[in-house]
Amino acid sequence: MSPGMDRRMEFVRQTENGQIRELVDGRRHPRYPLETEIRVYARNSQVVRGHTVDISESGISAMLRVEAPVGEVVRLEFSLQSEEIDTFAVVRQRRAFRYGFQFINAGSAEKIIRQTCRQFALAQASRQE
Repeated sequence: MSPGMDRRMEFVRQTENGQIRELVDGRRHPRYPLETEIRVYARNSQVVRGHTVDISESGISAMLRVEAPVGEVVRLEFSLQSEEIDTFAVVRQRRAFRYGFQFINAGSAEKIIRQTCRQFALAQASRQE
């Protein structure tokens, strides 16, 4: 079999088992809408305030008025279920004023974030029934 044919067959196998979709989407966890205030503390910068757009178990996105450097580790503060979350994240992407943050070493906040996302998933599933 030719190398080109091998690559096409591998692509078909990956498409059938969802691997390609995973690579294109690049998300490990589903996102859920979340609108709350967020404070971003970047190194050598004043606090940046904004509003969240959505959250997942692995990250959060927010609209910010001031630039946050992509690739930098920042500290995030926001509220979930009447709990103040204080965690670290990497600024993963920027599209205009919308930023994507990936949680790192969420510590005690991880449990609250996970519980909140599961509650959002249950609520979403019940609305679809």
